[in-house]
Amino acid sequence: MQVANAGEPDGFILVARRNNSLSPAGRSLVVGSLAAISLVISLAFALQGAWMILPFAGLEVLVVYLAFRCVERHAGDFESLSIQGDQVLIVRQERGEVSRYEFNRYWAQVVLEPGRKVVLALRSHGRQVEFGRHLTEQQRRAMAGIIRAELGDRNGYAKCVSGGKGT
Repeated sequence: MQVANAGEPDGFILVARRNNSLSPAGRSLVVGSLAAISLVISLAFALQGAWMILPFAGLEVLVVYLAFRCVERHAGDFESLSIQGDQVLIVRQERGEVSRYEFNRYWAQVVLEPGRKVVLALRSHGRQVEFGRHLTEQQRRAMAGIIRAELGDRNGYAKCVSGGKGT
């Protein structure tokens, strides 16, 4: 998560990304290492007469490969929220597809809905867009406060809508 001021004094940008602890080369190395270790162990058992281990080891390697491939597809996903003048812009990239949502700063409301998973969203004119899917619950709550304050700086107040009881 990155928060920055844009080039203008009234600019604000917030970017939320997935936590990718491995580079693409690192992911390939891990999958290759797991496949090699699994193959060596399964071949040792096959040579001892337990040949049925080979298909299951192959299936195991295939499942690990598919899981890492799914992680790779989502590695570049991000969400950004920028406030420039009277415009609030949310840009979301998911699996290479980019979506843009624009709101008027004066009408935008920050929504923090509790539930099984706390949801942070911006709402205006019957349209609601979730933000912060890559953030933890604590980070979403903190970002709600930052966004409210940033929206309030322009118009003197920040609209806040919280769903549920006790919020």
